[in-house]
Amino acid sequence: MKDLFDKIYRDKGPLGKWASQAEGYFVFPKLEGQISNRMKFQGKDVITWSINDYLGLANHPEVRKVDAEAGVAYGSAYPMGARMMSGHTELHEKLQQELAAFVSKESAYLLNFGYQGMVSTIDALVGKDDIIVYDVDAHACIIDGVRLHMGKRFTYKHNNIESLEKNLERATKMAEQTGGGILVISEGVFGMRGEQGRLKEIVELKKKYNFRFLVDDAHGFGVLGKTGAGAGEEQGVQDGIDVYFATFAKSLASTGAFIAADQEIIDYLKYNLRSQMFAKSLQMQLVVGALKRLDMLKTMPELKNKLWENTNALQSGLRERGFDIGTTQSCVTPVYLEGSIPEAMALVRDLRENHGIFCSIVVYPVIPKGLILLRLIPTATHTLDDVTETLDAFEAIRERLVNGTYKRLSASVTASVDK
Repeated sequence: MKDLFDKIYRDKGPLGKWASQAEGYFVFPKLEGQISNRMKFQGKDVITWSINDYLGLANHPEVRKVDAEAGVAYGSAYPMGARMMSGHTELHEKLQQELAAFVSKESAYLLNFGYQGMVSTIDALVGKDDIIVYDVDAHACIIDGVRLHMGKRFTYKHNNIESLEKNLERATKMAEQTGGGILVISEGVFGMRGEQGRLKEIVELKKKYNFRFLVDDAHGFGVLGKTGAGAGEEQGVQDGIDVYFATFAKSLASTGAFIAADQEIIDYLKYNLRSQMFAKSLQMQLVVGALKRLDMLKTMPELKNKLWENTNALQSGLRERGFDIGTTQSCVTPVYLEGSIPEAMALVRDLRENHGIFCSIVVYPVIPKGLILLRLIPTATHTLDDVTETLDAFEAIRERLVNGTYKRLSASVTASVDK
């Protein structure tokens, strides 16, 4: 019999094997200072493109004031206990009502965290006789929720409606045998590519197939649509989304999440979501803070307008200079380059140390081998000067990548890992 830890000693995983070279710099970095467009990294000022603070609320003085006052009034513990037992207040209900109205649903329910909330929502919606059909590029929280499912599940090719329909045909035949139903899952905005899910086309398929539709709109809520109600509003199909999910961790710059649906569906979920039934309630400071942030989202359209001014300037500038940013339809701005993981490390080090630009780096296994993805997240706090400085820096690093500078610099790193 093997020691359970043998596999850990043998294989650290595709990312873990780079830990000695990457940790503290490329992964688990320590950004310092107030959350803003410019922060400090290892003592140096950097333009920060890696914070999901879309509307610039994280360090907004009005938000900071309300958060501080709520902390004084309630502390960080109240309410104690799970909501069903002792952790429920009128302000929890008020926030739910306002969120439901904002996304045009009958009812909403608060979740402590987006990740665990999505996992638990999927678990509560389906039983062993039901079939799940989901986008192959779905976020990890969706994948983990699907893993809990004891019935059948199928993936469809990313944003490929023909592939979805083929899998719906398979799922329909299977559901007829099991006596179950079908749940289709997509994201409103895919967080790596920036592409919107093809929600309109998926809703259209309801005319032909019998399924329910769950949308994770973490990156769409607050930034897409006329009012900011998300990808469903943007595409004119909010009514066709049966269960709408969004997190506070992006546009609202906080902690928590919510689901919204018809009243009867929410009534069912709040009595069956294990991650909420058996967990402490969302603390009052976060609830009060979310109410303030939601009010600002609704009454200060200039925040979203500034976000999109910066987004359009950044994305159009990258395209004009010949960069591949894929088919993003959101604020998420991916820049695709070709190179190895060691080259990516050398490139990012140059970008941070010599150009003062801090953005996220994504490599295999998140994306295919040989690709480097630099992901930039514009916010309302960025300036057009930030954009120009970043575009100039990207031109410089691309030249060094193409002429082999980073390959030469990374040779010693590659050799040490391959030993």
